[in-house]
Amino acid sequence: MRLERSEHGELRRGHQPAVANRRIQRQKTLKRAIHCSGIGLHSGAKVSLSLAPAEADSGITFIRTDLPAAQGAIRADYRSVVDTKMCTVIGNEHGARVGTVEHLMAALAGCEIDNALVQINGPEVPAMDGSAEPFVFLVECAGIIEQAAPRRAIEVLRPVSTGSDDCYASLAPASGTILSFEIDFANPVVARQEICVALSQDAFKSEISRARTFGFERDVHALRAQGLARGGSLENAVVISGDNKVLNEDGLRFEDEFVRHKVLDSVGDLYLAGGLICGAYRGVRAGHRLNNQLLRTLFADSRAWTYTWLDSVTGLPLGETSRVAVSA
Repeated sequence: MRLERSEHGELRRGHQPAVANRRIQRQKTLKRAIHCSGIGLHSGAKVSLSLAPAEADSGITFIRTDLPAAQGAIRADYRSVVDTKMCTVIGNEHGARVGTVEHLMAALAGCEIDNALVQINGPEVPAMDGSAEPFVFLVECAGIIEQAAPRRAIEVLRPVSTGSDDCYASLAPASGTILSFEIDFANPVVARQEICVALSQDAFKSEISRARTFGFERDVHALRAQGLARGGSLENAVVISGDNKVLNEDGLRFEDEFVRHKVLDSVGDLYLAGGLICGAYRGVRAGHRLNNQLLRTLFADSRAWTYTWLDSVTGLPLGETSRVAVSA
């Protein structure tokens, strides 16, 4: 089998893979549409959002319903990223934008949703509680169905990295999807934290999805002066006071909630690759900018990656015979 890669990197529809067909993972979408509303973390604007089923091989597409139909579609893709200051913002050639996509993208990745329409009537995904858990709940309420098409993943073949010695993001070959992250803040509440997670649906839901975004009380005024954090509150973020206390009444959900949230952000940022990445990701004091640069570095080197099919039992690449031949 040989498939052609389109100008956007998708595989064109064609023959089904001739490898252990019964064990190949199939793509998934939502069973039905579901809705929510909330406040944008940075814009402070009230926004309504719907998640809806989408056809196989269509990926994740955001649609700004408050804009003309011909201008509102934005593909969830690393090449669509137009800003990474404090969040990940995607946009299109018409100037349409959607910000803070990373928490929703992380939930879709964690729930193994390959195809979905995200209809939104404003410029920012609602913050909800500052984590991905509400979006996981929405997906579970909507239900998940398998589609006929095989699920494609991106297998890392060679190490790639971006950043500096003490602030970087990297990918390396690995069996499965592994994410490790290290943060180091002068603030004693956060301090130095490190975590390593082998990504699966269960691990994402129990260990990562509930971790909330965080910030410092001292930074609020400056951020709002820059048009950021206007919707931030104790309802959608962990806030650390000037005297080094967590202001949220219920405290932390995990002792290391801060670094867990950085993993959550990275899961969402990396899902803009257009599929699950099979490899070992490591972030050291990294953020949205480095995560996007990492994907651009990976895909710029055709020797560093390949498309592959996934085993429906193990979730791992099916091996050399599963690698999808893609024309240059």
